[in-house]
Amino acid sequence: MSLLGHYLQSMKIPKRKVFISYHHKNDQDWFEYFSGKFGENNEIFYDKSLDNRIRSDDPEYVNRRIREDFIVGSSITIVLCGTETWKRKYVDWEIYSTLHHEHALLGIALPRHFKRDGLIIVPDRLHDNISSGYAHWVLWQEDPPTFTREMEAAISKSQNKSLINNERPKMERNLP
Repeated sequence: MSLLGHYLQSMKIPKRKVFISYHHKNDQDWFEYFSGKFGENNEIFYDKSLDNRIRSDDPEYVNRRIREDFIVGSSITIVLCGTETWKRKYVDWEIYSTLHHEHALLGIALPRHFKRDGLIIVPDRLHDNISSGYAHWVLWQEDPPTFTREMEAAISKSQNKSLINNERPKMERNLP
């Protein structure tokens, strides 16, 4: 067991099952770096993210597969927010399913993110829940103990289910 694993055990912090949502085309390198740094090797969480796109033109089928095969069984969804994450319908659907199952939600601004008027742009549904106090938002973290604290803060915030805001219609297509 790694030094961090012993630290987490001594702090009684459980190993979390995590779903990671991100823009596959633009941010695959950040996902791989993130998973390597904070994944099972450091005994922080399991990765349950989609390895390959679900191949179907039926949006309800895709949504059901996301919910049943990936979100169910996790306790938190981490949204890696890069330059175009906010434009992606699957990211929106993954956040929707996370909220539907009342799981914790943590948004992380990647070092390569999109700003407008000095503000980091995130998926609308994530923004709704950061604003309501349900989701937790942080800038990119390099330190495993700091990341673990931020993840636990997100899980703590998610205890107040009345703060969930999942009223927005699901995106029907990716934005240009």
